[in-house]
Amino acid sequence: MDIAIVGAGAAAVGLLDTLAATADSPGAITVFEPSPHLWRGRPYGPDLDTVLVNAPPAIMSIRHLDSGHYAAWLGTRGTAHLDGRLGQPVVPRALYGEYLAHTAETALATLREDGWKVRIVTARVTEVTRSGATLSLRTEDGHGHEADHVALCVGGGTPQDHYGLAGAPGFVDDPYPLARTLDRVPPGSNIAVIGSGLTAVDVVVSLAARGHTGPIMLLSRSGVLPHVWQRPVGHRPQHVTAERVAALHRQHGVVTLEDLIGLMRAELAETGEDFEALVAELLASATEDPVGRLRAQLAAVDDSRIGRRVLQETAHSVGPYAWRLLPEPDRLRLGRHFRMATSVASPMVPVNAATMMRRLDSGQLTVAAGVRRIEVVDGVFRVHGDDGERTFDVVVNAVNPPPRAIPRVAGQLVTALLADGAAELHPAGGLVPADPRLHVVGDLAGGGPFITSSIAGIAAQAARAAQVIVAAQDAARVI
Repeated sequence: MDIAIVGAGAAAVGLLDTLAATADSPGAITVFEPSPHLWRGRPYGPDLDTVLVNAPPAIMSIRHLDSGHYAAWLGTRGTAHLDGRLGQPVVPRALYGEYLAHTAETALATLREDGWKVRIVTARVTEVTRSGATLSLRTEDGHGHEADHVALCVGGGTPQDHYGLAGAPGFVDDPYPLARTLDRVPPGSNIAVIGSGLTAVDVVVSLAARGHTGPIMLLSRSGVLPHVWQRPVGHRPQHVTAERVAALHRQHGVVTLEDLIGLMRAELAETGEDFEALVAELLASATEDPVGRLRAQLAAVDDSRIGRRVLQETAHSVGPYAWRLLPEPDRLRLGRHFRMATSVASPMVPVNAATMMRRLDSGQLTVAAGVRRIEVVDGVFRVHGDDGERTFDVVVNAVNPPPRAIPRVAGQLVTALLADGAAELHPAGGLVPADPRLHVVGDLAGGGPFITSSIAGIAAQAARAAQVIVAAQDAARVI
């Protein structure tokens, strides 16, 4: 069997890791990736040490169902990167990229020892079409390749230019890698950062580490900052689990939002916590002063209540499965709380939250909601918002890409797949294979929830894709 893997980021690593552990009969694997930073993808390439992994090690394993895999690799290296408030190592994303590279290289070595032929092609795939019993791939240099199965592991989208500022001097359209983009920012300049999510946090923390002295303002329609991770307490959900959701589906033929709320109520009841109080706390994030809320979040890092911890864990582990079972009205109801949900599901680590708090307290950093328009006038950026007009020297686009967005580098490939009929766009975003030999792994996979895929979610998708490929290989061998 010939397997083609398009892209060499975290999704490809998870796929290779599972194939190395489960594939019995050797075949051929070709990985297509033009970037020199194999296995790291866009998020985990070389960058500043201030660009951190935004999660504790237990949920960053790229090996599905082995939550200790990454922590074991990290070992004593994590000691130098301990987040004291979290009680866990929080390492630079470039170091996490080394973990992904090590996992991929180990998997490739195992596959080669088992008789697989493996090669890396440093070219971008621009076309995949169905050609009888195989799938035909074409790269940008015009070369053709044949495969029995193709896995698209092309990563996530890139920030959108909502205000049409592309090409304007002083506008940073995509902040990563910050090691490159922040070099062009004068240390005393007045900076506007579009967005208030994790990318905006990375920008502020990195500017602070570089000694930036000018004012920084986060511009956002909502003004909602990410929640803050709480110190792990060892609680494992007993009610909000995939098994309980599956049981509900078998019993009733459908899973509703009220069913999921019932599971959450039961989870909290066992520790004496109030579900209504948790909901009120979460909904208040839309109207509370962001500075006061961040201060309260930092103060609650050691809070023993499990509510937010359960939501954060299960949003990525149970959420994608439960989402596919929900009726459309329930999906729409949840979607109305998009900003709050993403803030809870993707928190910032306490060490970054503390840096943000210091900058907010000093007055250097401010947060403004209700941005309406940004324009370039006489070499400066004019921002029009609900509370008037402001001017800035530099604007950094830290808008988080929408989930299921098509990466720019994969646009031509996706267009070819749609034209061939091998895949179709999902109404809510992302790509859905129309051919069983095509697999989409990562945030591009259509049909998932409105929360961007986590490493745990990507690892689960990769494992499922590998299992399908191995099953097809076994079936072909029997025939």
